[in-house]
Amino acid sequence: MGFNCGIVGLPNVGKSTIFNALTSAGAEIAPYLFSTIEPHQGISSVPDPRLEKIGQLIQPDKVIPATLEVWDIAGLVKGANNGEGLGNQFLSYIRRVDALIHVVRCFEDKDVAHAAGSIDPERDIDIVNTELILADLEILSRRITKISKLAKSGDKQTRDELEILKKIESSLNEGIPARRIDDKHKIHLRDLQLLTSKPVLYVANISENGVKKTFKYREVIARKAAKENAPFVTISGKIEAELQELGVKERKEFLKEYGFERSGLEEIIIQGYRLLNLITFYTTVSKELKAWTVKRGTKAPKAAGKIHSDMEKGFIKAEVISYEDLISAGSWHGARQKGIIALEGKDYEVKDGDIITFKFNV
Repeated sequence: MGFNCGIVGLPNVGKSTIFNALTSAGAEIAPYLFSTIEPHQGISSVPDPRLEKIGQLIQPDKVIPATLEVWDIAGLVKGANNGEGLGNQFLSYIRRVDALIHVVRCFEDKDVAHAAGSIDPERDIDIVNTELILADLEILSRRITKISKLAKSGDKQTRDELEILKKIESSLNEGIPARRIDDKHKIHLRDLQLLTSKPVLYVANISENGVKKTFKYREVIARKAAKENAPFVTISGKIEAELQELGVKERKEFLKEYGFERSGLEEIIIQGYRLLNLITFYTTVSKELKAWTVKRGTKAPKAAGKIHSDMEKGFIKAEVISYEDLISAGSWHGARQKGIIALEGKDYEVKDGDIITFKFNV
């Protein structure tokens, strides 16, 4: 698994179109509101040129890429927290994900209804963020009520927690999402699983010919994203859907024609990895080449534990070579002859692009 994310936004902003393009999962697409009733889940392989080159070099029997798990959540509207539209029945699915992909409509289409009647990215972002904040305030209120009773006993730790929770509640009431709250207070948010504590990636969904036409809309989203120190990506859901029908070479030519360097899937994954501070390492076991995803700074035993818990418990050492060094050496044999495969211990921090063989006791 690479990471998992939930696609959120107002109805008819193109969430399901983008979901289908990312995962080829076939969610229903319709021009009316609330066509997404049940949340859809899809899995997509993470495009990885390094994995392909390693595969070409060592010729394994099987190549397994990292994956992106995507949830397409029903559109939120103003008042969802109080039961408007489809209400907040789907918010529980958002609590499961690592990050949010907030899709904002930047395309005009008279045949596709807009939940708020017109294109206005700033208003649309605020509607969704407000509903998520209101849902968080409800959870926080219940926690504060419970802690308040316990704090009457005089326990200092409980009183301190209550004070911090009230500060967080005050920030939410001012429209500040939990992810922007002081880091020293975030330890108190872990068990609450607040929706606005999730890192967010903003996506401007434009028409296939809308790069220039939508500049003013995209500029608004870019400003909102910058205020939150959040990444921002522009993609066209329709172009992404068409890309799924093309081969690798044809895709590159197609994207170039529309002025895009990468597909939306690639942009979202690149920004998602940066947002969550993730890196990729590789293993080659039993003629199987596989990509793994861990947080930057992960120590070797913990990385081994991603493969199997017994490997973390019985960790002895790791044989490590960087992607660049292996490609430069031309083969495992060449790398061993040059002495560029390092033996690392428990304190080694896995680097992006490392190819690792773990040694462990069963």
